[in-house]
Amino acid sequence: MYIPYNSRYEYHKSIFGATETSRTVVFRIVLPRDFCCHHARFVIKKDGRPEQFIGMQWDCMQGDSEEWWRVEFCPEESGLYEYRFEYDTPWGTSRIFNAGDGIGKISDSGSCWQLTVYDKKFTTPDWLKGGVIYQIFPDRFAFSGKEKASVPSDRVMRTDRDGEPYWRPDENGKVLNNDYFGGDLKGIEEKLPYLKSLGVTCIYLNPIFEAHSNHRYDTGDYTKIDPLLGNEDDFRSLCTSAKKEGIRIILDGVFSHTGCDSKYFNEYGRYDTVGAYQSQDSKYYNWYKFKKWPDDYLSWWGIKLLPEVIEENPDFIDYIAGENGIARRWLRLGASGWRLDVADELPDVFLDSFRKAVKAEKEDALVMGEVWEDASNKCSYGQRRRYLLGEQLDSVMNYPFADAVIDFVRSGSAELFNTRVMSITENYPKQVLDVLMNHISTHDTMRAITALAGESCEYRDRYWQSTHSLSAEAYKNGIGLMKMASAMQFTLPGVPSIYYGDEAGMQGYKDPFNRCCYPWGNENTELIEWYKKLGKIRIENPCFIDGRLEILSAVAGCVAYSRRCDGNAVLVIANSNPHPITYYVRDEWSDSEDLLCNSYVRGTLVDVGAKSTVVLKKK
Repeated sequence: MYIPYNSRYEYHKSIFGATETSRTVVFRIVLPRDFCCHHARFVIKKDGRPEQFIGMQWDCMQGDSEEWWRVEFCPEESGLYEYRFEYDTPWGTSRIFNAGDGIGKISDSGSCWQLTVYDKKFTTPDWLKGGVIYQIFPDRFAFSGKEKASVPSDRVMRTDRDGEPYWRPDENGKVLNNDYFGGDLKGIEEKLPYLKSLGVTCIYLNPIFEAHSNHRYDTGDYTKIDPLLGNEDDFRSLCTSAKKEGIRIILDGVFSHTGCDSKYFNEYGRYDTVGAYQSQDSKYYNWYKFKKWPDDYLSWWGIKLLPEVIEENPDFIDYIAGENGIARRWLRLGASGWRLDVADELPDVFLDSFRKAVKAEKEDALVMGEVWEDASNKCSYGQRRRYLLGEQLDSVMNYPFADAVIDFVRSGSAELFNTRVMSITENYPKQVLDVLMNHISTHDTMRAITALAGESCEYRDRYWQSTHSLSAEAYKNGIGLMKMASAMQFTLPGVPSIYYGDEAGMQGYKDPFNRCCYPWGNENTELIEWYKKLGKIRIENPCFIDGRLEILSAVAGCVAYSRRCDGNAVLVIANSNPHPITYYVRDEWSDSEDLLCNSYVRGTLVDVGAKSTVVLKKK
């Protein structure tokens, strides 16, 4: 197949992927000599602007039959750009569009290539690069046994830590989410040595602020730790102890809405403040979107328990991102960053202010956003978002990679895996890529082992999900699939994120079945030892900090890719076939060590078991 341009080859595009402002990029196309091209143009368009037509120069011959045309482009403004090419011959004008996977084709119409241009001053925290994130749903991880003060009486306290979370509606048809298992900050602190043994360098905590549901996404008071989790001193102690273990703490910021049962809205009069629901004279009244006060208001996804906030409101922005606001307050108390819930529902003015506040308090603090799609070209609320251009987010939760890994391990489409991974790698700034949160399950998705080895729960209700779990045979198969998926998760660009208990073999469908208590004393120790090995491999190989990714092949149910930096390289071969394969490697990888099996590969033929992965390193 004739290819006039490939955006992933540096002789066609001098800089792979995204680029910074004020940096020149050279673009080159190759055309057959017998096309008799006498003029070529580079056509580029910044989002929201008209197209620019920039003439290309004849560059050189390639052999006797092909010729190169080139152009230099130096973007001065950050933003999302699209580009294509066109050229003139005696027979008219032809165009080159993106046929997919960066490959150009001559066509009358088609898709353009994306060029992400970020601010040249944009940096992301070095401390996260090469590390491991551990996500904790606080109520369900570890209970210290410490007695708590000022716990509201309307909470149902449970001692059956192996029990299923309540999910059935009450007599009024409401799911109250008011059962608690007692997990707390002191319990997390006590488990720091265990997390350290996994290679964890960052703990991401689901919400810890006072709220009146066990998930705590209905914030009651941003200034207080929920009393069941402990108090401000417990938080300081956790951050201090974690730092001694080389572990940072990042918090979950839920700022698109509050709880109706909060000091700000105060629908039930729990608080001694005057809430927006109680009076139009409340200082919080202008935070909310009332259609007809007090009962008719906009709420998050129509859930009346979660009244929406007007995030553009200057008073709200100052409360969260002001000099003495919530963002800076908890950083001062020991946090190292924030994960922003539903970041795509937060307006630019809020995100801009939030980042400035965080970086002013701690220059190396992390700002991560929940975005489920490609965050480089995401549109929401009728406009293109600019999350990754240098003024808003450092990183996002990497759902595209999660889907790529899960689907590849299950179904074996190497080609689809390649498309998904390379699209993100090409579209994201390198400094973002190095700190992506690479999860394979979270509190919002089914457990990884269930996603890999279980039946689909699509179109199935909570009753079905509550009555289905993996059979003994499926569970055993799932452990093997988890090993394969986690090996890929730990070796792709970004930072692997373990959802608490995945490493212990926890299973479960969607919320709340993915939020059961960590099975202390009943863990799958085989899987835990595997995760410890993966953590050790990351620590010992600097190529996982910011090393380049090269996908060497992606075909026939097998993917091979390398990670490289100066003086260090590994080769990953993942076989999703239900049978073993033998993979031929280049001479540079002959006589390598398989880091997962602590064995050596002789010569250039590598045996890879069914549904398994090898990670090779030169001796």
